[in-house]
Amino acid sequence: MPRSGVFGTLAVLCALLCVALPAAAQEAQIPDYIGSAACSDCHEAEAVAWEGSHHDLAWTPPDAQHVLGDFDNAEFLHKGVRTRFTTEAGRYYITSDGPDGALTKYPVHSVAGIAPLQQYLIETEPGRIQSFDVVWDVEAARWYHLYPDQDLPSSDGLHWTGPYKNWAARCAECHATGYEKGYDPRRRSYASTQAEIGVGCEACHGPGEAHRAWALPGGSYDPGLWASVGETGLTMDFTASAEAEIQQCASCHSRREPFEAGNPLPGTAYHDAYRLTLLRDGTYHPDGQILDEVYVYGSFLQSKMYAKGVACTDCHNPHTAQVISDTNTVCTQCHSPAGNPEFPSLPLAEYDDPSHHFHTLGSDGAQCKSCHMIERDYMGIDGRRDHSFRVPRPDLTVRTGAPNACNDCHVDRSAEEMAAELEARFPESRHRGPHFADVFARARIAPQSTAENIVALTEYLELPGIVRATALELLHPIATPDLATRMVPLLSDPDPLVRAAAIPVQRAAPNTERAPRLAPLLADPIRSVRMAAAREFLNMNLARLPNRINADLGLAMTDWQRSLFARADYPETQIVLAGIGLTSRNMQAALSAFTEAVTMDPQLEQGWTMIVRIHAALGNGAAARAAAEEAIAANPDSVPLKVLRGELGE
Repeated sequence: MPRSGVFGTLAVLCALLCVALPAAAQEAQIPDYIGSAACSDCHEAEAVAWEGSHHDLAWTPPDAQHVLGDFDNAEFLHKGVRTRFTTEAGRYYITSDGPDGALTKYPVHSVAGIAPLQQYLIETEPGRIQSFDVVWDVEAARWYHLYPDQDLPSSDGLHWTGPYKNWAARCAECHATGYEKGYDPRRRSYASTQAEIGVGCEACHGPGEAHRAWALPGGSYDPGLWASVGETGLTMDFTASAEAEIQQCASCHSRREPFEAGNPLPGTAYHDAYRLTLLRDGTYHPDGQILDEVYVYGSFLQSKMYAKGVACTDCHNPHTAQVISDTNTVCTQCHSPAGNPEFPSLPLAEYDDPSHHFHTLGSDGAQCKSCHMIERDYMGIDGRRDHSFRVPRPDLTVRTGAPNACNDCHVDRSAEEMAAELEARFPESRHRGPHFADVFARARIAPQSTAENIVALTEYLELPGIVRATALELLHPIATPDLATRMVPLLSDPDPLVRAAAIPVQRAAPNTERAPRLAPLLADPIRSVRMAAAREFLNMNLARLPNRINADLGLAMTDWQRSLFARADYPETQIVLAGIGLTSRNMQAALSAFTEAVTMDPQLEQGWTMIVRIHAALGNGAAARAAAEEAIAANPDSVPLKVLRGELGE
């Protein structure tokens, strides 16, 4: 595909959405980043705690101070590829299979992380930094492969040189301060910048220029000169509320889709900057427990602790990035006979006692986290704990297959046995009986068969918003006009996750009803909701909208357009762009975007299929056959592609 292909697709998108990106208004300016070193003079204790933390060392230079791996001519063999790690003249090198499959020697560009593993970054071409798949196990002092079962050729999108391992696109935002991706879709190149590598002070508190002017004696601080700052000149106020703090931490500690091409300004509301991944199959278990790597926030939103106003810093020191205690005292500061006056609804009881946990004091089984925060390893050895703080439910394991904490340790006993054990020990427990997991487990297989139960979950206001939003998402493919009418009240739900998820249900409503129902959401205060509403207007056949609604639609479309531009280097974004082209009957735009998607990831079979079908629909049989041959060359084991080629004939 020509280098200009994706740029042309984006230009077509502008035309399809009928809006233009407005120039930035000339107003008070956002403060500049000044670097963590400038903060330490006044905030010495915080700086000392932060230095050497996982945040500080999230991204570091490749020098002797930071590189922990064995680069003394070490070798690692994986699926026939022999990787060598060497040092020459004080520089670190990795020799492995490059984008063309040939063994290539690369200097290490930089280092990600400090423990329990360390990953090394390689610049395969100017500006294109990739995260290498062979990483260093810090504790065991060994090299290992993150994906030991994968045997990927260099042409595969999941190869370490592919789009899904691109540091600028997928990782850097949460390892840097003041990061800007700098992607040029015309050249498919990056010119990324950041104020600071590593998660510095300003990554959380916001750029410090105005705050320094406010803090220094005799400073010239004038609040009228600065945009988006609070009383002390910072863009993020951690004293505002527990919710504000949680959303700031969640900007990195969540599984989500970003709307911007870099770090949003600290203090930006979460749902104005990201679309949170809901409790989907393959990502979470039916009961909402972690399955894939989801980075805390989606779990925490399910918890009673979140509902009661517990903040991240009630349990974590934000500067050391560690929990405030390695013992049960992190929990008993609230869960004890004394309780905690900040959370008066807590039952006053003895929890750190065998009468509650039935394990020997000091044993692993007596640790609160063992029962209420299951741990799963990601990246091979990196243990992450579930933050939904749930009561163990082996009975749900029996009914839905979701795991439970009891059988994590008692592997020699069945889930049925553990369920009976808990019932005998806690005969009056209210933590048994129906659970949304029962509905989700069935709905993932056959949503139509349990539609009324899914609807009941959406309407049960005591459930966490992320659960209700997930239930709404399960209704999208089975919605009916009557169901769309029933779900109208959820379009004004207080939770933006619920509002956004309720919008696609209205696809089942007639246009004459759908447009008036969704029009108010085009001006919703939350960006993710506005964008969800704008997407639904794209395929409505409307002759004319009132001026006010048309103006709101234009602004919401601009929000969506900008978010797509920000992710133009994602193959999945190109699929969305192609869908817009199909919806708008702009076959050339759709073809261009599908082609860009398979250029980035040749294994996107659905992209190839659509390319072939579009060529065929346009009467270009030769192009369709050529595309089919190219698709099969990239996916030689694909039966659907071979069948498609056969349908084309000679």
